[in-house]
Amino acid sequence: MTHANTTDRIRIFDTSLRDGEQSPGFTMSASQKIAFAHALADLGVDVIEAGFPNSSPADFGAVQAIAREVRGASIATLARCHPGDIEACARALDDAAAPRIHVFISTSPLHRQHKLNMSREQVIEHAAMGVQLARKHVDDVEFSAEDAFRTEREFLVEVFDAAVAAGARTLNVPDTVGYATPEEIRELFRYLRANVKGADGVTFSAHCHNDLGLAVANSLAAIEGGARQVECTINGIGERAGNAALEELVMAMKVRGGWYGADTCIDTRKLLETSRLLSRITGIQVQRNKAIVGLNAFAHESGIHQHGMLKNRDTYEIMRPQDVGWPDSQLVLGRHSGRAAVADRLRQLGYVLEDEQLDQVIAGAKALTQTQHVIGDADLQRLVEGERYGPGWRISALSLTDYGQHTRAHVDLSDPDGKHLLQSAEGEGPIAAVFAALAQATGVDFELESYEVHSMGIGRDARGEANLSGRIDGETLSGQGTSRDVLEASAIAWLDVANRVLRARQAQPRVEAA
Repeated sequence: MTHANTTDRIRIFDTSLRDGEQSPGFTMSASQKIAFAHALADLGVDVIEAGFPNSSPADFGAVQAIAREVRGASIATLARCHPGDIEACARALDDAAAPRIHVFISTSPLHRQHKLNMSREQVIEHAAMGVQLARKHVDDVEFSAEDAFRTEREFLVEVFDAAVAAGARTLNVPDTVGYATPEEIRELFRYLRANVKGADGVTFSAHCHNDLGLAVANSLAAIEGGARQVECTINGIGERAGNAALEELVMAMKVRGGWYGADTCIDTRKLLETSRLLSRITGIQVQRNKAIVGLNAFAHESGIHQHGMLKNRDTYEIMRPQDVGWPDSQLVLGRHSGRAAVADRLRQLGYVLEDEQLDQVIAGAKALTQTQHVIGDADLQRLVEGERYGPGWRISALSLTDYGQHTRAHVDLSDPDGKHLLQSAEGEGPIAAVFAALAQATGVDFELESYEVHSMGIGRDARGEANLSGRIDGETLSGQGTSRDVLEASAIAWLDVANRVLRARQAQPRVEAA
């Protein structure tokens, strides 16, 4: 594909609430689905696939509520080429401003024989029937040939011919099992656009799964082949290894616009908040090195990279973090960081040190990396100030009492003056109870945005590391804690944030006086 003089508009069809939600671990309640549908509309997706109404009364009710409440995007529902499915979709979409019924049937020889027990002729007959029945209820009908990539090409053309003749406006070509490669996908779309009758009057759509890690690459190849709708999900959730990740697709087209000649109507500044909303709803965080929305997406620890970033951020970043919702890049201080990055971070904190003192701080920071992965602002402040502000809040002991559905946490803290303080609080689970007790004890409270625990090391030397971030006074702060006990590591991470707040409050009079 060569550089285009004009930019083609790619429609974004989000199926987080259907294909994504039906995958293990991502089930959402009706109220959660409605809240997320609103977020998708605000993000600027063109089509929201809200669910499979005939699969359960709960799904029907959620789709019905989304159709009634959400505006700004077409609301689609999924149906097999069965009258009962299609009638359920029509009822659920009664109040939708822009309804779409998405009908599908399997077309590959494997599915025809082992799933449907149908001949080619029967598949074509059912496909046409499904589209015709859907068109009696709505004008906007999409037809999908399930397992299209493993379907004989000439037969796929016959099925799509029948769907177009029956009134389908969108033809979806799913790589249902994530088997295709980019070159094959590109050629398939070119073949279909050249051979399907009425191809110029319909939109071709790609729906790629990530079983070989190629869902985004295959979706981009489909665009090169002529697809003008892409089906995807936030964070790439979906069956098995997931679907194409919306945020990666959208930013690939944005950053490489000169190559693809294509763009979307997505407000990319809302990508991070939409990703994090999904993580809060499902309780499943994205991996740290996830493109666009992972914690490390705009974080740099290597001294070489940090030095380049300080000179010119384009040396190691191909997009602005603000364009996808991050406040800024992070120069993370760890065992690979160099002198320039430490000095720069100290200047941002208000410290300009002589070479000898800077060397001492760097040596102290390097020593800390033997027991923790990241050196935070609070660590640097302690290294510079010594115990000027005291050690902050520290955990001395904690214990739990379980009863029923609740847990009571008992924490023993030493305050910044070294005095002991006992505090108890209840919560739904041990972590919630511990965090509630710490908030009551310290007088610091914040909205928890992310929380994760993982193991550092192996065998007897393994330790638990907890990482969390919270929002307070309009600012997001991160905390980290390590311990052989993951609950204690979590408490230390929480207190890391609380101590940053404390030091900031104590440092303010000094800054104002200066």
